[in-house]
Amino acid sequence: MSLEHTISEAIKTAMREKDRIALDSLRAVKSQILLLKTEARGAEVSPEQEIAILQRMIKQRRDSFEQFAAQGRNDLADVETAQIKVIEQFLPKQLTAEELESEVGKIITGTGAESLKDLGKVMGIASKALSGRSDGKSISEMVKKLLS
Repeated sequence: MSLEHTISEAIKTAMREKDRIALDSLRAVKSQILLLKTEARGAEVSPEQEIAILQRMIKQRRDSFEQFAAQGRNDLADVETAQIKVIEQFLPKQLTAEELESEVGKIITGTGAESLKDLGKVMGIASKALSGRSDGKSISEMVKKLLS
């Protein structure tokens, strides 16, 4: 079942339950998927593209949360946090720090990287291999930690 269909079903559930935050979040996700399909001229959206959409939306909401929290607008920050939780339900299971360290360690060993000079080579492989299961910032921090 495609993400678009899953989101549509979740929208119906949110409407029945009168969950305004979930409804707004899910409609935003569906909107992004439809925009991507329009840009692709009706072609199917790949699972990788769907995951990228979800990750981008979560990142946007985290940035908004930080801005609202810095300005003391906890009411708006709470809404952003709730929307993040709704969107995260549709992402694959995220790696723990230990799992991420293990996976990145394997990639570093496999590429033969020895120092921060090899950061780009490792990041390219790690980003593709761990896409959807961890965000780019976490991957980057772990690669830097293990290469230094």
